[in-house]
Amino acid sequence: MVTAEFKGVFVVSAYVPNSQRELERLDYRLQWDADFRKYLARLAKKKPVVVCGDLNVAHAEIDLANPSTNRRNAGFTDEERESFGQLLSQHGFTDTFRAQHPELAKRYSWWSYRPGIRARNIGWRLDYCLTSDGLKYSQPDIHDKVTGSDHCPVSVRVQAEL
Repeated sequence: MVTAEFKGVFVVSAYVPNSQRELERLDYRLQWDADFRKYLARLAKKKPVVVCGDLNVAHAEIDLANPSTNRRNAGFTDEERESFGQLLSQHGFTDTFRAQHPELAKRYSWWSYRPGIRARNIGWRLDYCLTSDGLKYSQPDIHDKVTGSDHCPVSVRVQAEL
């Protein structure tokens, strides 16, 4: 995690730990999430916050191609989804892409390297741009045509004094 402080905003770039196969690190992940929420809440008391990065969770069924076959897999457990939901509902952060496009399906930011998976768009939305309450934003996007990695870039424009 890297935090940059600007005059009117904090920008946090994060790679959230994965729960791993067999959910070996689920407890660790949930504790990390709790600590991360507290950290972001402290920052948000000072000035608005933008959080971008690989948050390693598909929050809702619309955020992955095959939700029914991925239940209890890392990144789509009820516990991880609830933990992420707490950041949104209890700590005042907005998932900018989903807020702007609540019903837009088949928009993913990660695909397995297995042959044909990305071409068939069998992916997950694991990468987010979140904003704290009151921060004006526009144009949240997933740049899924950008290749070169198993993830693609995500972006949002914010109105904040730098």
